[in-house]
Amino acid sequence: MNIRLPLLAALGALTPLSAAAQDAPPPALTLEQRTMIHCSAAFALVANRQQGGEQEALAFPAVGERGREYFVRAMASLMDSAGLDRAAVAALLDAEARNLADSKALYKAMPGCLLALDASGL
Repeated sequence: MNIRLPLLAALGALTPLSAAAQDAPPPALTLEQRTMIHCSAAFALVANRQQGGEQEALAFPAVGERGREYFVRAMASLMDSAGLDRAAVAALLDAEARNLADSKALYKAMPGCLLALDASGL
């Protein structure tokens, strides 16, 4: 299944990944960095589902604007702190989005991610 995250366009990361980027082992990330990827993917998926009118997604606060800003800031921070390029970040986000594609996993992740969003001050 090909999952496209609309918010990846904010990074300009919808270009095809090089074979090296696809085959490289995932970098060692801190818990905070992994959380940023996890929640960024969750916000992108939920915002997309909210826009599509999915009832389960609409049960959460609207995450379109705030989620997008979290996504952009988190991914910029991740590139700076972990030294990753856009292709590497896109690969990590794609993998996380695939892990969260199941509605149960996605909606289970949202309470913690909403706390992270609130803590970010956005």
